[in-house]
Amino acid sequence: AYNIHVNGVLHCRVRYSQLLGLHEQLRKEYGANVVPAFPPKKIFTLTPAEVEQRREQLEKYMQAVRQDPTLGGSETFNSFLRKAQQETQQIPTEEVVLEVLLSNGQKVKVTILTSDQTEDVLEAVASKLDLPDDLVGYFSLFLVRETKDGAFSFVRKLQEFELPYVSVTSLHNPEFQIILRKSYWDSAYDDDVMEHHVGLNLLYAQTVSDIEHGWILVNKEQHRQLKSLQEKVSKKEFIRLAQTLKYYGYLKFDPCVTDFPEKGCHVVVSAGNNELNFQVRLPNEQIKEGSFKVTRMRCWRVTSSVPMSNGPSGSSPGKSEVKLELAFEYLMSKDRLQWVTITSPQAIMLSICLQSMVDELMVKKSGGSIRKMFRRRVNGALRRSDSQQAVKSPPLLDSPDASREPMAKLSSKLTSVSLRGISHSSSANDVGANDFHGNYAFEGIGDEDL
Repeated sequence: AYNIHVNGVLHCRVRYSQLLGLHEQLRKEYGANVVPAFPPKKIFTLTPAEVEQRREQLEKYMQAVRQDPTLGGSETFNSFLRKAQQETQQIPTEEVVLEVLLSNGQKVKVTILTSDQTEDVLEAVASKLDLPDDLVGYFSLFLVRETKDGAFSFVRKLQEFELPYVSVTSLHNPEFQIILRKSYWDSAYDDDVMEHHVGLNLLYAQTVSDIEHGWILVNKEQHRQLKSLQEKVSKKEFIRLAQTLKYYGYLKFDPCVTDFPEKGCHVVVSAGNNELNFQVRLPNEQIKEGSFKVTRMRCWRVTSSVPMSNGPSGSSPGKSEVKLELAFEYLMSKDRLQWVTITSPQAIMLSICLQSMVDELMVKKSGGSIRKMFRRRVNGALRRSDSQQAVKSPPLLDSPDASREPMAKLSSKLTSVSLRGISHSSSANDVGANDFHGNYAFEGIGDEDL
C-alpha cells in the first residue's frame, strides 16, 4: 500500500490494484493516447529495490495525471481521491451536522452527508444563509487553525477532491475549523456582493474582523470614522472606506522565513492586490517592506519533505515533520530573473493564492466575470462554468532561458503530491514535487511594467 500525501498532508492510503483500477477507468473514459503509461504488473514478489522503483513510477504517474488539465480536473480522478480519503479515515457515509464559521465568530450548522464534497457543503451553507445562487461563486470554504489570540491561521482552501467533514474530523484537533470567506481578490467585485443583504453582511463581517486582527492598517482618524459608521450601521459606507485602506482584501500569513534579500530573514507575507507583500526583518532588526507582483513571477513551485509514516492511518503529520517551501522566479529587472524562497507551513495556501490571482486575471483578460464562475448542476451541486475552464489550461510557456526546460502551467488542485511506501524504504524523507507552475499571466508583461 502507498500513502498519498496531498499538499503535505496524508490524504489517503491506496493499493496498487486501486491505482490500476483508476488507470483503467481513465483509459476507458479518455482513451489510451491521453492517459500516461502505468507501471506494469509483476508476476513474482518484488524485491526492495523493485518496490522503491514502483513507488517512484506510481508517483510520476500520479503527477502526470493531475498535471493534465483534462485528467486532473475530471470527476473520475476527483471522486477516486474522495472515496479513498473516506475509506482511509474509515468514516462511514451517514448524515451529520457540520459547523462552519463566519468571520464574526458566528457558527452556521448544516446537515450534510459525511461523503459530501466541498461544493456540496458550500451550497448547503449558502442555502442556510439565504445567499443567492449567483453569489455563491464569490465565496469559498477554508480550513483554518485557531491561534491563541483568537485569530485564524489559514491552512488551505478546501478543494473538489476532498470531503470537508472527513478533512476536518480526521485531524482530531478542535483547533481546526472550516470558515466561509470571500475568494476573490479584485475589490471591484465587492459591488456585486453588496447588491444583496446577505452578501453585504458577510463582506461587512469579514472586513470588521480583518481590521480587528490588524490585517488592514488603520490610523486614529480612520478608526474614528469607521467607528462612527459602525454606530450608524452604515455597512456599505464602512466597506467603501475600508477599501481605501492599506492591505484591504489581503490575506495575512503567519511569520515565516525567506532568503530575500538574504538567507534566514524573518518575514510576514500578505497576499492581495495581485502581489505578495513582504515585511522583512533584517538581521540588524531593521524592517523593510516590498512587494512582488504576480505578473512578474515567471513560475513557482512548492516542495515538500514528507517522512515515512509508521503511525495509525488516522495520524496526520505534525508541524515539525513536514517542511514546505514556496519558491518563485521573479523578474527583478528587464533581463534579470531571481528565485525567492519562502519556508512556511502555509506554502500550499500561498501557492493557491497565487494561482487564484492568475486565474482571476485571466478571466478578466478573456472578458469573463467571476459571477459566472459557478453554476448549478441538475443534482443541485455546483460546477465551474465552461468559460472558466477555457482559461484554466493555457499552452506551454516558452522559457526565455534556452538551458531550462519549457514549463507547463499546472493545475492548482494538487499542489504537492508524493507517495511513500508504507513498509519498504531506505530513506527517511520523501522529497518530491519539484513541479513548476508556469505563470500564463507572465506573458502579458510589457516594458512599461518594468
